[in-house]
Amino acid sequence: MPKPMITKVITFSQAPKYVNGTTKIQAKIKFDLLYGTTDLSPRSVRVLYPALLGNYELKAWSGKETASTTMKLNVYDSYLTYDELKPEIDKITTEAKDGRYIGYQSIGKSVENRDVHFVVLAKDKASVDQYLNEIAPLKVDNPAELQKKLKDGSLEDYKIPVWFNNIHPDEAQGVDAIVELFRLFATENEVAYKTTDAKGVEQTITIPVEEALDNLIFLFNFTQNPDGRVHNLRRNVNDFDLNRDNAYQTQIETQIMAQTMSKWLPISMIDFHGYYKEFVIEPCTPPHNPNYEYDLLMDGMIEQAHAMGKAGVSNTKYDSYLIPLEGWEDKFDDATPSYTSTYSMFLGALGHTVEIPDLNQESYHALVYTGLAAVKYNMDHKEKLFNNQLEIYKRGVSSEDNTKVDQWLINAKREVIGRDRVEGQNFFPEYYVLPVDQKLQKNPLEAHKMVEYLLRNGVKVEQSTEAVTVGNVTYPAGSYVVAMNQALRGFVNTALFNGTDVSDWAEMYAEIVLNFHHLRGFDRAEIRTEGAFAGKTSKVEKVVLPQTTVPGQATSYVIKNTNNDAIKAVNQLLNAAKSVSITEDNGTGYEYGDFVVSAVDLHAVKDAFYLQVVPFDNLGKTRELKQVKVANVGSGQTKFVLEQLGFTLVKSSKDADVIVDDAGKVKKDDLASGKAYIGIGKSALENVTKQNLLPGFKYSQTAGSRANHEGLVKANIIQNSVITGPYNNNELLYVATGSWITQVPEGARALAKVSTDKDFYLAGWWPGNEGLKGQTLAITNGQITLFANDVTHKAHNQFAYRMLAGAIFQ
Repeated sequence: MPKPMITKVITFSQAPKYVNGTTKIQAKIKFDLLYGTTDLSPRSVRVLYPALLGNYELKAWSGKETASTTMKLNVYDSYLTYDELKPEIDKITTEAKDGRYIGYQSIGKSVENRDVHFVVLAKDKASVDQYLNEIAPLKVDNPAELQKKLKDGSLEDYKIPVWFNNIHPDEAQGVDAIVELFRLFATENEVAYKTTDAKGVEQTITIPVEEALDNLIFLFNFTQNPDGRVHNLRRNVNDFDLNRDNAYQTQIETQIMAQTMSKWLPISMIDFHGYYKEFVIEPCTPPHNPNYEYDLLMDGMIEQAHAMGKAGVSNTKYDSYLIPLEGWEDKFDDATPSYTSTYSMFLGALGHTVEIPDLNQESYHALVYTGLAAVKYNMDHKEKLFNNQLEIYKRGVSSEDNTKVDQWLINAKREVIGRDRVEGQNFFPEYYVLPVDQKLQKNPLEAHKMVEYLLRNGVKVEQSTEAVTVGNVTYPAGSYVVAMNQALRGFVNTALFNGTDVSDWAEMYAEIVLNFHHLRGFDRAEIRTEGAFAGKTSKVEKVVLPQTTVPGQATSYVIKNTNNDAIKAVNQLLNAAKSVSITEDNGTGYEYGDFVVSAVDLHAVKDAFYLQVVPFDNLGKTRELKQVKVANVGSGQTKFVLEQLGFTLVKSSKDADVIVDDAGKVKKDDLASGKAYIGIGKSALENVTKQNLLPGFKYSQTAGSRANHEGLVKANIIQNSVITGPYNNNELLYVATGSWITQVPEGARALAKVSTDKDFYLAGWWPGNEGLKGQTLAITNGQITLFANDVTHKAHNQFAYRMLAGAIFQ
């Protein structure tokens, strides 16, 4: 890593001298660059500079005479630490022009319990109340009515919300540029910036602030990751990149953002990032997610991107910007709502990621000017943008599958493929049904949690009030029903449809598989019968999680290993030194990998967890479990999963009974004593091969230049193992790091294999995935268990957690 220079850091570039015969002394001081560069964006430097920030004594002397002052050493002039952020917000609020409404709110707490600062700036409180209480509800309930009012002029004095966001606080200027935009529109009468017209002629644009407030409501989310600002991290303190978690929402910070953004439903959402030398401003390259109303989004996003880019370069040293949709073939796609910008697009917003070139004051200015241009664009095109958003919502409410979207959906050959429809059918179903009855639902707990997720994101969910038969299936009263004739149907569908296969593309930016029903492990039904549940449902306001029912009066019970609460309950009992056994054969109401506990101990935990239990017949083979000490030598994400499941973690491998590793960091000596090892994903498989930890083991892998290959695949699962016995013979498994096992060593056995069916590959991005057919995904020899299927990946693949737990308990 580069180290700061410590000699001649501060020198006189012009010697001290008296000014015009007075006693005043004038001199010029030169500050050398601590890292030899004006761009601190390289990660090798970015992680170092926070340690040097602060106030220092600046002293000059001549003989015994000295002069000194306090000097603040900063990243760049406008940089604010997290602790300086709220005082600056308060200062701006105090200095704001009289009459302007400023509403501060902490919209939630981070993992380390820091406030997520959020400010609403508007003309007055009445404007905010009108929007939240009248316009926003009508937008999603009856967008056509609002369109009518917009057209005939009866919708008067309305404002549209514009959201400014930062999610990666080590991309530092994002936070500070939002503060500056807040300052400008809170305290100034007018704001000016330079741009160029259609002919490239430079011009100055002046924004009267009162006019801006007559048209817009400003929403400032200064940083979605407060802990990251404190520690200068891209990720949150749980080691999650929040800009890959906006769809999964496993982290509290993304849950907070989703709940707030779905409340406001902004027209534009500008997410400030860095660092791309090309000065990148979205919209994205293909492949595009088919659930967007892409034609309506691009009728605004492309123009706004150019407006922001022109302002960014006209007021700084930069001379160009790049729009991925127009400048690149692939690799910067919007096939998933995991990014803040693409998530917002599912709410009907013009969602832009803006990637500045450098980490310095100049790129800070570039962000500020892009923000000003976005404000101006939304002011000038307010009615069109609002009408387009309403049209997106109207298509949902009226179940319109508009073919204008199709021209934007292309394959890698640049051929239009459109939405993948069955001939004569709408791309979107009429309903999704999440049964909760155990006869139709393998995991009622996760079905309930999915409803919580949908409600958090502004989706309307209902519950059936009577039994409804569709085809040959009867859904009992109490089933959750998501009618797809609603404004946010695109978001619902991208979470619950079976996904897309984009393996023909050469490059992708990151994972695209959502498939909540598969990766969280619950049953959902797609219903295409119009009106099947009409008049037979009631609105769901809040979810009440199911409770454990204990049948009979047995002395011992089987906790069926059907959901992750079973693992949590078992660990709670083991941590309390209670007796728990694991079943090692099949019996009445139980199978390999279930758990046996006393009735007394079951009643001690049943209210804290949702458990499916049956009396134990005392006939099956069982093995007593012990509290297991687990060392995680891999990612923080796997650590998060292990903690969620309640395992006892130790820091050192030497103190562990089991080592879990998704990073390939285990050493051969760690396993010399016969200690158990669980390797997850390609890095672990590669390390096992390099160190010959399992003689005879072989694997293979593929990857893109940026992203790993991934896929949701059909798999055959063995039933006589505590690791996989709780699963069905045929399941869908998720591979996120493009690897598979090609040779099972002597003494080990395969736990899961990819199906040989023609349609074995369901969704994802994996060029050449044909070679995966029939290959092995998981093996064990008792001591070493290896998963090519990424059982903890980004804490989304929760359906596979029980495999990990089974391997630990093995």
